[in-house]
Amino acid sequence: MSKKIYIFDTTLRDGEQTPGISLNVQEKLEIAAQLERLGVDAIEAGFPIASKGDFEAVKTIAQNIRKPVIVGLARAVEKDIEKAWEALKYAARPRIHTFIATSDIHMEYKLKMTPEEVLKRVQDMVSYAKSFCEDVEFSAEDGSRTRPEFLFKVIETAIKAGATVINIPDTVGYSTPGEFGNLIKSIVENVEGIEDVILSVHCHNDLGMAVSNSLAAVQNGATQVECTINGLGERAGNAALEEIVMALKTRKDFYGCETGIVTEEISRTSRLVSHLTGVHIQPNKAITGANAFAHESGIHQHGVLSKRETYEIMTPESIGLRQSQIVLGKHSGRHAFEEKLKELGYTHLDAEKVNQAFEKFKDLADKKKHVTDSDIEALLSEKVIQVPTIYDLEYFHISSGNSTIATSTVRLKKDEGVIQEAACGDGPIDATFKAIDRAAGVEVNLKDYYLRAVTSGKDALGEVTVKIGRNGDVFIGRGISTDVIEASAKAYVNAINKMIYESDMEG
Repeated sequence: MSKKIYIFDTTLRDGEQTPGISLNVQEKLEIAAQLERLGVDAIEAGFPIASKGDFEAVKTIAQNIRKPVIVGLARAVEKDIEKAWEALKYAARPRIHTFIATSDIHMEYKLKMTPEEVLKRVQDMVSYAKSFCEDVEFSAEDGSRTRPEFLFKVIETAIKAGATVINIPDTVGYSTPGEFGNLIKSIVENVEGIEDVILSVHCHNDLGMAVSNSLAAVQNGATQVECTINGLGERAGNAALEEIVMALKTRKDFYGCETGIVTEEISRTSRLVSHLTGVHIQPNKAITGANAFAHESGIHQHGVLSKRETYEIMTPESIGLRQSQIVLGKHSGRHAFEEKLKELGYTHLDAEKVNQAFEKFKDLADKKKHVTDSDIEALLSEKVIQVPTIYDLEYFHISSGNSTIATSTVRLKKDEGVIQEAACGDGPIDATFKAIDRAAGVEVNLKDYYLRAVTSGKDALGEVTVKIGRNGDVFIGRGISTDVIEASAKAYVNAINKMIYESDMEG
C-alpha cells in the first residue's frame, strides 16, 4: 500500500514573501479556492500578526474555504498565537503553526537565548497554542543547521506539549539531498513519539535543491511536504509543489507514495498564481513552463509521434493541458459560453460574474475571429478577480511617431463624473501613464512593466502587468486587450485602483 504524503501549500504566506509580490484579500481568496480544487491538504493562509491585511486574509480564507486545513503562522510568543487564533477560529479545520529558531547561530545572534531558554519557550508556547486549537504545528527554524542532539530534544519537547505536526525547515537552503535525508532518518530513529505525529519538511531553494531535498526527506520518513506554486518564496524560493507532486506520481514505482492532489488542476493553478502575482514562469520550468511538453528536435518529434513515451514521461493532460473541443466566435451564444466555462473548470462563478465574463467575451469576439481557451481564462482573470473600481478608463487617444513627441489624452470616469488630462512622454505608453497620473491626482513610481502575448496570431490578446510603488508599498495591475496601449492603460489604472482601495482598507 502506498504511503500518503500530505501537501502543505504556503504560497499565500512564504510565497507572498517573494520580492515585488503584493496580493489583496480578494486575490488571496481566489488562489485559496483554486488550491482547494487542486486538493491540497493544508493552506498556510498568512501570518496574522504581521499586518491588518494578513489578518483579514487569513480570517476570510478561514470563513470561506472548508476542505483543507487552514493554517496561520505565529512566532512562539503569546500575542502572535492569540492573533493567529482570532483569525483561524472560523475555520472548519484550523491549525496554529508556531516556530522558534534552534540553530546555535540563530539562538546566539538573533534570539539571544540559551538552549535551555529555547526549550522552555517551546514547551510553554506549544502548550499555549494547544489551549486554543487541537491541531498545532511546531517548526524548528533553521532545523537543518541545528545540532542533531539538541534538535531531538526540541522535537520531543514539542510533541509532549501537544504538537500534532513537527516541521523541519531547511530555512536558508543549505542542505544537500543526502545530508537532509539522513537528518530526517535520524529524527525518525531517535525521537520518542515521532511516529504519532506528522513529520513535515520545508525546503528553500538557495542552492537549487529544494525539491531534491524534499523528496530525499520523503524517502526517509517525512509524511508532509511544505511547498509553493511555481516555487515562489523568499530569495530563490521554495520547493515547487507541481514538481514534487508530479515526481511522486510519475515515479510512484520508486517512492511508493501518493498525494491527494488533483493533478489536472496543476496547470490552471500555476497560471492563476503567475497572473495574480505578476511573476512569470520561465519557459523551461519543469512541469508548467511553456516548453515543458514542446519538442524541437526532429529526432524527438519523430519519437513522440511514433510513441509518446519515447520522450514524454507524463502527458500534458495529466496536469490539465488539453486542446479545445469547442471553437467560440462572435456568433456563439451564452449557452455555448457557459459550457466552455464548465469545460475549463469554472463551475464556481456566480451569475453576476458569468454575465461580466460573457459581456467581455462578446466584445473580444468582435475583434477576433476565434476566441481560444487562453483568451477566456485571461478575461476571467482580468474582470472577475477585481477590487472595487474607483477610476475607470473611458477613453484614450495617442499621437506618436518616430519624429514627433508622443502625446496621450485620457479620460477617466469616477463616480458620475469624468476627468480628462493630457501629457507628453518618452513614447505612447509613458505619455499615457503620465496622463493617467494627472487625471487620478497621484504620484507613483513605475517599478516594472511586462507584456506578453496570451495567444498567438496577429489578433492575439496582449496581457500587460505593471508594478507601481508608493511609500515603500508595491501594487500590481493587469490589463488585457488586442491593443497593447489599451492593455497598458488598463493595467496602470487597475494598479492605481488597488493602491487607493488598499490605502482605504488600511485607513
